[in-house]
Amino acid sequence: MSLIATCHCGSTRITLPYLPTEVKTCNCTFCQRTGAVWTYFEEGELEFNSLENDKIYSASGGMNEHHFCSNCGIHTWGSSPDWASVYNADGTPKGEPGVMPSKRSFAVNLNAVDSLDWSKVKIDKMDGRNNW
Repeated sequence: MSLIATCHCGSTRITLPYLPTEVKTCNCTFCQRTGAVWTYFEEGELEFNSLENDKIYSASGGMNEHHFCSNCGIHTWGSSPDWASVYNADGTPKGEPGVMPSKRSFAVNLNAVDSLDWSKVKIDKMDGRNNW
């Protein structure tokens, strides 16, 4: 069952391949202000149907990209290095310390999915404010 995430005006349209069962909220200063609820996908899993008014904001010099619709302002998706590919959940490196991930992770703001059944997802809280 695929889902469609859209901005308010419809200029951004992204097909999610399946119903995510686990999603995350984050209390970092950025996510707290946008109110996004994130679910993550690997490269190639998402279908970007329309990015007509897509604009990128990055406070990290481009390492983390936050995508917004420049027409209606909705924060729809983002991409960042796939830190889980090189670090364990406790922050210890899986291999050599300081390695930059070669893969990227793609996040979609589930608040942009109109047909989502919220009773079917588990929301985990990330402490991005203190752990990044």
